[in-house]
This record gives sequence, structure tokens and C-alpha cells, in this order.
Amino acid sequence: MIVPKYEIRPARFAEGKGVFLLEGVKRGQILVAPDAINQVYNAEQRAALVPGSAEDEACVRWFESYHTVSTDWPDDCYVNHSFNPSGLWHLGFIFATRDLQAGDEVTADYRFLVDDNEVMPFKDAETGQEIVGYVWEDNLRISTEQLLALLHN
Repeated sequence: MIVPKYEIRPARFAEGKGVFLLEGVKRGQILVAPDAINQVYNAEQRAALVPGSAEDEACVRWFESYHTVSTDWPDDCYVNHSFNPSGLWHLGFIFATRDLQAGDEVTADYRFLVDDNEVMPFKDAETGQEIVGYVWEDNLRISTEQLLALLHN
């Protein structure tokens, strides 16, 4: 669920669509919160998903080797990747990394959303770099450190 008012329109840097704010938000504010999660997939269930299927494409890491799958494609799926994101993914929530204005696109670093060392099938649109998932321990440590910094500055 996207918390602030928003609209979906063509993305700035990625192909397809993106989430754009219709109102300003303060650094540290929740932009996206998990909702309607009715199942968590373990590593074996995740591995059984057909590559390229709707379920595979809608699969996002929640924690450790557990994932959520939302095939109804809520607007949350339009949050695009960036190595300089406007949002920080932490355990299913996305927090604003800085004060954001109406018109800003909500982005997140996909390295937090995919499996350990998983290579995304596309590269970062701004830099051309590969997007490779953080190992879980690094994922949790980095996102926690970044969240603490957001909330304490």
C-alpha cells in the first residue's frame, strides 16, 4: 500500500511506469507499507516458481530467504530501482530517504528486494551497472544502518 497521495505515470529513467508523489513527504516517513500479504514463500517454494511467470515477476524478498508474491500487481510494483533511491526498503516498508516534493518519483534499491547474489535481468538505467542482491546479513545490516541514520538526523 502506498501511503502518501500518488499517481502512476511514465517513469523518468526506467522503461514503463513509475510512482510519483502528489504531495510532499518528510525524510523518514513511510512511503510504502505491506498489506494484503496472505502467504510467505520459503526458499523451496520460491525456487519452484516458473522463471518469467507472473508469480516469479511479482516475487519480492521479505526477509532471509522468505518472499511475498502479489500477482494482482498493486501499484507498489511500479516503484522502480535506483542506486540513489528516494526510498529505503527495510523489511517490506519503504521509507523516504530525504524530504520529497510533489512530482518526485518513488524509487528503491532493488538489491534489498532480491535473493542473495541474485542478478537482475536488467541493469541500472542511470549507470548501466548490474543489480545484484545483497546477502541477507548485509541486507539487514545496511538497511538498518540507513534507517537509523534517517531517523536520527
